[in-house]
Amino acid sequence: MPEDTAPDDIAQLVVDYVRQETVDPLRSLGQFLSWGILGSLLIALGTVLLLVGVLRLLQTETGLTGNLSWIPYLIVAMLAIIVMALAAWRVTAGPAARRSIPKTGS
Repeated sequence: MPEDTAPDDIAQLVVDYVRQETVDPLRSLGQFLSWGILGSLLIALGTVLLLVGVLRLLQTETGLTGNLSWIPYLIVAMLAIIVMALAAWRVTAGPAARRSIPKTGS
């Protein structure tokens, strides 16, 4: 061991390296996840508010009352299903999609 390198310096170097390679990436991942979850919750809240607004609009402006009062609910339910299908399609077809291994022809 060189005379100018103390065991304390080596230990500190190892600690710094472990922190750089484990703790810092985990901290960055935690920040990424927290912002992603917050964004997802806000988008979900906005979507729910928009669907409730569309329901209220259909109830007041279409004049569907009595036996036909269920039609606005059906329309909004179909809109919600379409929004969920679009979200699922984008998740599976976007950058998060699994990349398949190309098959070799025989």
